[in-house]
Amino acid sequence: MWQWLQRTGLERCELLRDGPHWVLRGTILGYADAGPVEATYEVRCDEAWNTETTTVSIKGGDGHRTVSVARTAGHWSVDGVPAPHLDVCRDIDLGWSPSTNTVAIRRLGLAVGARSEPLTMAWVRFPQLTVELLPQSYERLDAGTYRYESRGGGFQADLSVDDDGLVIDYGGIWKRVRP
Repeated sequence: MWQWLQRTGLERCELLRDGPHWVLRGTILGYADAGPVEATYEVRCDEAWNTETTTVSIKGGDGHRTVSVARTAGHWSVDGVPAPHLDVCRDIDLGWSPSTNTVAIRRLGLAVGARSEPLTMAWVRFPQLTVELLPQSYERLDAGTYRYESRGGGFQADLSVDDDGLVIDYGGIWKRVRP
């Protein structure tokens, strides 16, 4: 179990092994325009860290909403409805969490000095729970540091990670407070 502290929230996350699957499960307490929010999520990946299913629920001042995202044989669906615009994606990215960076970091297995090809993620925005395309890339700077870029370099952060690829520090935005 890990906990991260953001300037405006707190996250608790677990990385679990469930048979052949990797599972990231967490709870985020934060603040949005409508007031305090609580989000829970579960991301399930296969042994090679390919995203299979993601469920996110959020409770707050504007009610309770859930979104389910799945990838089967390279095709995505959102709440059971085919989402062919996401078929260019391989990974999920949760907009309020550093945990899903682990999925790409583990799947890519970059050597020090290597940079990923451009990636497109299925990005779940918070608190809206919309699923959009988000281009991004990773570069491994040293054994425990990756440079993350999204929006064609419009956003950039250096991520310090532990031996499991879990974020210790997300460019000063998120910082792990308890391993």
